[in-house]
Amino acid sequence: MEQRQVKITTEFIKLDALLKFEGLTGTGGEAKERIQDGEVLVNGETCTMRGRKIRPGDTVSLDGVTLKVV
Repeated sequence: MEQRQVKITTEFIKLDALLKFEGLTGTGGEAKERIQDGEVLVNGETCTMRGRKIRPGDTVSLDGVTLKVV
């Protein structure tokens, strides 16, 4: 499993935007679909809310890649 750190300079980033920004999905539409299908874990739990606010300290996992937001 690959782990990456993602530094954000704002208070939060939306889940779908993070997946697209980090290249885990090719488009926002793909991010939306994969989130709604329950493929994405936030802090180890399935998340189906694409607008969920991801803040420093959160982890997001998809396809064997875990992003740690700092």
